Amino acid sequence: MPKHTVHAVTAAAALACLAAFGPAPVSAPSASARAAGAGATPGATPGPTAPRFVPGACPKPPEPIEALSTARCGVLEVPENRSRPGGRTIKLAVAIIPAVAEKPAADPVVFMAGGPGADTFDDIPFLIDSGLNKDRDLIIMAQRGNLYDQPNLACPEVDRFNAQAVGLGYDARQAEQLMLKAVKDCRARLTADGVDLGAYNTAENAADFADLRKALDIPRWNVYGYSYGSNLALTYLRLHPEGIRAVAIDSVTPPQVVTLPWTWASTAEGIHNIFEACAAQPACKDRYPDLPRTLTEQVRKLEAHPLTLNVKPPSGGKPVKTVLDGGALLNLIVAFTPRPKDIPAALDELSRGNPQRFAQARAAGSVQPVGMFAHGLTNSIACGEWAPGHSESDVLKAGRKAFPGWPDTVLAQAPQLPFQYPVCGVWDVPDRAKTQRLATVSSVPALLVSGTFDVKTGASWAKGVARDLSRSTAIQVPGIGHWVVPQSPCAQRVLASFLARPTAPDTSCVDALAPEPFTIIPK
Repeated sequence: MPKHTVHAVTAAAALACLAAFGPAPVSAPSASARAAGAGATPGATPGPTAPRFVPGACPKPPEPIEALSTARCGVLEVPENRSRPGGRTIKLAVAIIPAVAEKPAADPVVFMAGGPGADTFDDIPFLIDSGLNKDRDLIIMAQRGNLYDQPNLACPEVDRFNAQAVGLGYDARQAEQLMLKAVKDCRARLTADGVDLGAYNTAENAADFADLRKALDIPRWNVYGYSYGSNLALTYLRLHPEGIRAVAIDSVTPPQVVTLPWTWASTAEGIHNIFEACAAQPACKDRYPDLPRTLTEQVRKLEAHPLTLNVKPPSGGKPVKTVLDGGALLNLIVAFTPRPKDIPAALDELSRGNPQRFAQARAAGSVQPVGMFAHGLTNSIACGEWAPGHSESDVLKAGRKAFPGWPDTVLAQAPQLPFQYPVCGVWDVPDRAKTQRLATVSSVPALLVSGTFDVKTGASWAKGVARDLSRSTAIQVPGIGHWVVPQSPCAQRVLASFLARPTAPDTSCVDALAPEPFTIIPK
């Protein structure tokens, strides 16, 4: 699903840092480091479309990333469309971050980011803090079309619309018209530059990673992916199983079930789990006795009578016009703004005439980084893989099942993917559902990590995936939302144990976990 990283989940709270990271000690380089340093391209065949790794400078993010100062970087050159021999090549940014250990394991970890479409490199600090490079080199590659790639499928037009949208109704006709114009303008610009939008899909993404392993001359590696990255990792395991030692997937997004209607079931599951956890804590249950009813009432009330407010964004600056309606309320919850532990308090305040928490979270969207997010990759995958085979009426039907009694205007839009069917009519890429919506059956050791508060990729969906992975271990971490590992020291320990012993990880720390106390405000 579209990426909504831990940055949004913990806007006001720092994540726990498991290991300090400094310059890598002098030691014998691993296979991945040797390949990057030498620029070797074993297995590559001559010709303009033969995949190869070309060493080069590391990307320079707006906010410097310490780990890149010791990384070995370059680009992977691959065909844009492998079904068209002799076509143009594209360049994907790669960084190899050395292990902290003096004698690292020979098999590195390759990371597959969520999204699709977000900057992979801004996830590096979370991965370092989670210990991903403690004992192994950590390999980062921006998925095709992402920031620092050539081409970059950014849509500044959509970024500017998103900033404007906070002053419009979430599902308003004007919002739809402006969004479609932004998408149309972006598509026209990219295609005029020669971009083959249909080539930006999960199968090609998976082939890129397969080519990267060969280009770096790595016999075996481990895969860690979250959210859409779990979808990509499972596709990669299905199509290119060679050389994979173990696969860890976090916030599981099963390729065989991901459709636009599916988003409603995941959202309902995560919200239900948050409310159930509140009911299990006496102080929360006493203070907020009927959260499902409160949420339904507020969604209905705001959709019928939206609030229009002037609100100062959390980052500062002048107040901006902010519209808070039912669709906006629901999608702020899905975006973890406010955080799950604060949702009961925020809903109670809203019911008593104080919309400040939600309104400020909505106003935060008025400040958008322009040109950083590859909306083009998002649309190519959503329109080619998630939308086909279903209709807008199917989304509405799924919404009604998930939240009976809610207004149809809210339920007609898939959470966090508003107007996606009209968008897909504009984006116009081939239907890939038949080849992409397939289960991955494998005996490669696998770890599946889910958070019970995940309202984007419901925790229960990992069970079906685990049944097809004969040597899998699945855990659910109570009280954690989307992208579990950076938020949970226990999940970090489980992942480290899994990478050390893929068939026998130590999951004992999960048994003692419980959601943290919810925020209780005075009556």
